[in-house]
Amino acid sequence: MTNTSGAASVTVPLLVAGPVVRRLTLERCVLWMVVTREPAGRFEVIRSRDQAVLLDTDLADVAETVRIGTRAWVVLIDARFDEPQSNGEFIEYDWVVTENGHTQRLMQLAPSLLYPNQSRPQLRLKKTLSEVLHGSCRKPHYDGDDALAQLDDRLANAFVNADAQRPDVLLMTGDQVYADDVAGPMLCAIHATSELLGLWPERWQGAEINDSETLQSSDFSYYRREALLPKTEENRALYKRFISGARKPIFTSVAAKNHLVGLSEVLAMYCLVWSDRLWPLIDRSSPASMSPDFQEQYDREAGIIAGFVADLPRVQRALAHLPCYMIFDDHDITDDWNLTRGWETAAYGHPFSRRIIGNALVGYSLCQAWGNDPDQLTSLIREQIKPVMEAKARGYNPEQHERMIDQLLDWEHWHYQVPTHPPLIVLDTRTQRWRSESDPDRPSGLMDWEALTELQQQLIHQPSVLMVSAAPVFGVKLIEAMQRVFTFFGRALTVDAENWMAHPGAAHVMLNIFRHAKTPVHFGILSGDVHYSFVYDIRIRHSKSSPHIQQVTSSGLKNGFPTTLLHRFDRANAWLYGRYSPLNAFTKRRGMSIDTRYPNADPIQNLVNGSSLGRVLIDEAGAIVQASIFDAKGNETLFREPEQGGEIAGSGR
Repeated sequence: MTNTSGAASVTVPLLVAGPVVRRLTLERCVLWMVVTREPAGRFEVIRSRDQAVLLDTDLADVAETVRIGTRAWVVLIDARFDEPQSNGEFIEYDWVVTENGHTQRLMQLAPSLLYPNQSRPQLRLKKTLSEVLHGSCRKPHYDGDDALAQLDDRLANAFVNADAQRPDVLLMTGDQVYADDVAGPMLCAIHATSELLGLWPERWQGAEINDSETLQSSDFSYYRREALLPKTEENRALYKRFISGARKPIFTSVAAKNHLVGLSEVLAMYCLVWSDRLWPLIDRSSPASMSPDFQEQYDREAGIIAGFVADLPRVQRALAHLPCYMIFDDHDITDDWNLTRGWETAAYGHPFSRRIIGNALVGYSLCQAWGNDPDQLTSLIREQIKPVMEAKARGYNPEQHERMIDQLLDWEHWHYQVPTHPPLIVLDTRTQRWRSESDPDRPSGLMDWEALTELQQQLIHQPSVLMVSAAPVFGVKLIEAMQRVFTFFGRALTVDAENWMAHPGAAHVMLNIFRHAKTPVHFGILSGDVHYSFVYDIRIRHSKSSPHIQQVTSSGLKNGFPTTLLHRFDRANAWLYGRYSPLNAFTKRRGMSIDTRYPNADPIQNLVNGSSLGRVLIDEAGAIVQASIFDAKGNETLFREPEQGGEIAGSGR
C-alpha cells in the first residue's frame, strides 16, 4: 500500500521538479521548477566563453511563485540580461541556496542534472534556428520506450563531441500529459506525491463523492472513476454501442477509469512525468482501497511505469539544457476536448465535468503555458490563480475556485509566437473553435474565423515560418474520409474527427492563407496527435509563385498506432488517393499538389509507426531541408525528398 501517513516526516528534496528551460532568447532566460520550501537564495547567469557574470541577483527579483501546497511552490524564473547576447552564445545558470550556514548550488541540489565535467547547466542562445526537435503524445503507461530520452543522448553527444550538431529547441506539440488516461500505479504515485507535498485538498459539486480526500480513500478511486463521471442520456447510449474502445463524449471512454479529478492530482502528475526525484520516496505496491479485480492490470502497468521512471533522469537532464515550448492538445485536459458544440454544451453545463476540465486547465497554465509566454500569462497567473491558490492555506473557498476556472475558460491567449528565424508560431487549436451552428454534433473547426484572420496578419510579409499545429493541417486522406463518413451519421466523437478539413469554413480559410500572395515562401508545419509519423511537400497547383509548404508530423513520443491497422490504412490510402485517382477531385485540397517523403527504412510505406522524436534541419533561408525521426533506441529514419511530379491532393503515390 502507498505509504502516505508519515509523509510529513519524510525528507523531501528541496527541488522536486525542474529546472525546465522554457523561453530562451538573446535577452532572457525563463526556467520553471517546483520546490518544497519558499524559494530564496540567489540566481546567477554566467557567459561560458569568458565566465563574465551576466546576472547575479536575489531569486526574488527574477522569480514569480505560486504556492500550491503546504510544502510546494511552482516557480517561474524570468531572468533578463542588461544587454542582448550574440547569436550562438553559450551561457550557464545556477541557483545558490544558503540554509543554516550551508550553501548549495544546483550541482549539489540535483547532481544528476549535469553532464560530465559540468559545474552548471549550459544553454546556447539561438535566434537563427538550424535544428529543431519535436514530438507529442507521451503516455507513461504505453508499452514502449520513451523516445523523449533520446533528447538526452543527442545533447550528451554534443557536450562530448565539439563537432556534433546541437539542437536549438524542443517543441512539444500536444498531449504532454494524459490527464484522462492514467495507469493505476501512476494514480497511486500521484496520491503519494500529493501527501508528500501537502497539495491543497478540494471540494466540488455535482458528484456522488464531493471532495478529493474522500475520493482518494473510496472504492471508486482506482479503476472505477467512470462510475462517478457525469453522463448525459446520449452518452450512455453511445457508451453501450461503442464500448469496444472507440472515443466517447465527455468522460465515458474506457480509458477514463482513472481520470484525474482534483487539481492536486493534476499538479502531482506534472511533478512525476518530468522528474524522477519523488519516485524513490513512493511505495509502488497496490493500494489497499483497490479492488482485487484489477490487481493483474495494476501489476502489468507497474512494470511499464517502472521503465518510464528509469528514463526520467535522462529526460530531466535534457530539459534543463534545452529550451522547450509546449501547447496543449485534448489529453492534456480530457479526450475530445471541445470537439463539437454539443460536447461543449454537455461538458460545461455540468458542475462536476466543468470542474474536472477547469482543474486540468489550471495545471496546464502553471506547468506549461506560463513558461511559453510569460509576458502574456503572468497577469493571468498573478491576478486569477495565485490569490486563489494561496488563500487555500487559510481555508478552502469553492466559490473562489469556480471563479478562477471561469476566468481560465474565458482566456483567449494560449497561442503565442517566439521571435526566432524562422519565427515560431504556435497555434491554439482547442479553445478558439469554429463551432457548427446548424448541427451540435458536427466537428468544430480547429480555429475560428477571427483567430485565422489574426494568424494571416502574423504571416504576411514573413519570408519563412515554422508553425505548430497539434493536428496535421495535411493529413492522411483515407482516415479523414472515414472520419467524414462517421460525422455524416452523427458519430464524430466516435472516431475523433480532429482534422482541419472536417469543418468547411476553417478548411477554406486555412487553404486560402496558403494561397495568399504574401504568405511565407517557406512554410513549415510541425504536428503530432495521430500516433504515427509522415512528411509531405505541398505546392499550389497552376501557380508560378507557390510557397513551399512542408507538413512534418511526428507522433508519439511514447505512444503508437495499432501496427496492422496502420499498415492497412497506409496501403489503402495509396491505392484510393494516389496521383491519378479521381477521388482526389472530391477533396478540399484538390488545388494542391502533395508529394510524400518516403522513409528510408521502408521504400513503400508512407506512415512510420512507433515511439519517436522528430527532427528537422533548417537552412539560412528558413526552409526545412531535412526531416527525420529517432526511435526510442536511437535509430534514425530519414524521410527522403520526393521526386518531381507530385500528386493531385493525395497522400499516396
